[in-house]
Amino acid sequence: MLFQSQFFILIFLPLATFAYYAASGSTSVRQTVLIAASLFFYGWWDIRFIPLLVGQIGITWLLALLAARTNKKFFLFAGIFVNLMSLGTFKYFDFIIKTLETVSGVTLPHSNFVLPIGISFFSFQLISYLMDRLRNDAPIYPFRPFALFVMFFPHLIAGPIVRHNELIPQFAVDPRGPGLWHRISVGLILFTLGFAKKVLLGDVLAGTVNQVFADASTRALDFGEAWTGALGFSFQLFLDFSAYTEMAIGIALLFGLVLPENFRRPYLASDLSDFWRRWHISLSRFMRDYLYIPLGGSRAGWFRYVVAAMITMGLCGLWHGAGWKFVVWGLWHGVGLIVCRVWQSMMRPMPGILSWGITMLFVLAGWVLFRSADIGTATSVLGSLAGLRGIGGSLQEIPLFATAAAVSVLVPSAHEIKESVLRPQPLVAAIAAVVALICIFRVGKEELIPFIYFQF
Repeated sequence: MLFQSQFFILIFLPLATFAYYAASGSTSVRQTVLIAASLFFYGWWDIRFIPLLVGQIGITWLLALLAARTNKKFFLFAGIFVNLMSLGTFKYFDFIIKTLETVSGVTLPHSNFVLPIGISFFSFQLISYLMDRLRNDAPIYPFRPFALFVMFFPHLIAGPIVRHNELIPQFAVDPRGPGLWHRISVGLILFTLGFAKKVLLGDVLAGTVNQVFADASTRALDFGEAWTGALGFSFQLFLDFSAYTEMAIGIALLFGLVLPENFRRPYLASDLSDFWRRWHISLSRFMRDYLYIPLGGSRAGWFRYVVAAMITMGLCGLWHGAGWKFVVWGLWHGVGLIVCRVWQSMMRPMPGILSWGITMLFVLAGWVLFRSADIGTATSVLGSLAGLRGIGGSLQEIPLFATAAAVSVLVPSAHEIKESVLRPQPLVAAIAAVVALICIFRVGKEELIPFIYFQF
């Protein structure tokens, strides 16, 4: 079920919200309502994967409980292994088989597993809880709020990646408390903002981007086409993914719940480290706290830092997709972060506009690799971008790109809006209502385009 579908907006979300507030007087009942709504939401995609979702949650909780009662960390490690095996089996099994085929030249049987939607996100949330239990930094929660923390439908499919201590305590708070109408109004504004970014910009960009990269798979692009595809995808990816995040945060606010920040205008980043503090913040925090720092981080000498950065970013790339292009994309950013740190250690700051320009060119080159069908296609597109085939052709969709750029850098993030909007504004509400109606009518006439990060 897509957030931008008419069924979700006009039927599912109003019914779920009404049922939740009808049961708001009882903590257990309102939690049960949200669990039921979340299971319906997830099952809408493919009901066959509900047992997998519930099974991973149940096994993780039981193993954490066993570890607490027996004082044996083995059960926590077993839980981490189970979640990694589930993720690895569904997402990476055929990737490993294809790699072995390439190396050995022998044809091997493939599983052709269907990738359960959202598995990367809910598996990471379960692993983060078990890691915190290993650090004695997480309690044993009752099963109902623990299950809801993982399957709460706004973040279930594509994040943000939420930690237990950020969400579970909120389930005990009566949503009818002070600020109810403020939360609902801000939630609706954020949902509408994301709705518009997805439907009026991201999906429009998709048509141009898809055509350019389809052409790139069959022939060399000219200079103008390459820049059209690279810029178009850079804007499309941000607008699409940040739209999902804003819609998710807005929906959660309707239920009186606050999800963590995931974007903070990343295309204003002045260096690559700054970019990763602004882009996909919840994933960056996960990789930092559960992989980069345990590997040594930046406090154990340069060698450990380089190893930690490259492993972390390589695995970050692999998390995004079962393909070598994603690994190379991650390593590309790992090298970039190392170079950025070396430059900063030299204490020779460059002009802000130059630093920003280099950072954006680096990120844009990475997005070409991220979007291309394979590494060979990406290499070809990058060659065209660099003018190796001349500078013929022209940049397409300039007004659309200018609008996308303005929205990407000028519109505040969801949390900036939430923190700065002090009270509901009638004019803003009226404008948002008109925009929402335009978007609702638009999605009723066109085929819905899934969010890009659903594939991860």
